[in-house]
Amino acid sequence: MSANISYDQVEVGTELPAQVFPVSRATLVRYAGASGDFNPIHWNESFATSVGLPDVIAHGMFTMAEAIRVVTDWVGDPGAVVDYGVRFTKPVVVPNDETGAEIQVSAKVAAKLDDRRVRVDLLATSARQKVLGMSRAVVQLS
Repeated sequence: MSANISYDQVEVGTELPAQVFPVSRATLVRYAGASGDFNPIHWNESFATSVGLPDVIAHGMFTMAEAIRVVTDWVGDPGAVVDYGVRFTKPVVVPNDETGAEIQVSAKVAAKLDDRRVRVDLLATSARQKVLGMSRAVVQLS
């Protein structure tokens, strides 16, 4: 599979379609099972608050994975992402109710690089707070 986006058609400033990702406690339990990360801060409210957190929080790697979906959905090939990094700035707090939490992600092409690659900068927020800083991906385009 290869990228569905042509390097020649992309400009600096091109905005990728923004997405909103719901997060529930059940989502976190499923992610814990898949990742093997059963840290109680991700599922046990009493434990999370006892260590100073406001409530259960989403796994950082889960938050990072949800954010990059904006890029992989846009480019059409997860393998086109050749580099991706973030700084975790705030946790995604997931209350135990019907609505849970949401991660809002927007992204734009920040630079055109050599070898038909672009740098995409992402903005991920939850509850009106930035949850990922320095969130950047390098994507190989066709």
